[in-house]
Amino acid sequence: MRYMVVSDIHGDFAWASRIVDVFGQEKADRLVILGDILYHGPRNDLPEGYAPKKVIPLLNGIKDKIIAVRGNCDAEVDQMVLDFPIMADYRQIESCGKVFVLSHGHVFMPGRFPEDMPEGAVFLSGHTHVVKDEITDGIRCMNPGSPSIPKENSAPSYIVIDNGEALLKKFD
Repeated sequence: MRYMVVSDIHGDFAWASRIVDVFGQEKADRLVILGDILYHGPRNDLPEGYAPKKVIPLLNGIKDKIIAVRGNCDAEVDQMVLDFPIMADYRQIESCGKVFVLSHGHVFMPGRFPEDMPEGAVFLSGHTHVVKDEITDGIRCMNPGSPSIPKENSAPSYIVIDNGEALLKKFD
């Protein structure tokens, strides 16, 4: 199973479209979204391509390929229009025996991991909009940042998981 991991789309249709295109180019089996799918949040400016009503049918069109977790800007009203589950605080996926724990980063985060996180797992989160790949408390923590509202000079990026390995990649 090949996964493409993104976070913090924040209702930006241009970036959501680009993500779906790259998902196809990467020949990934599943698109993992680490939260903050439709709403931009009260602390962020509107993304340039903000059009959540256009993002909804785009993502619902590949609903069977999406694995998502809840971000701090996601709510029950978002779940009402999205045809794939988004309300879990964290989930786990596996690739070649390696476990990847998925969380947005506002409930669980580097340094505050879920209690049942398996030993040797990789922790993936978003929330900060800052691309990271570092070790925290002996655990590899990766963050693809935000393509629509990047912060701290982060380049729009995503993660590909294949054969138990995770690789951070930049959008061209």
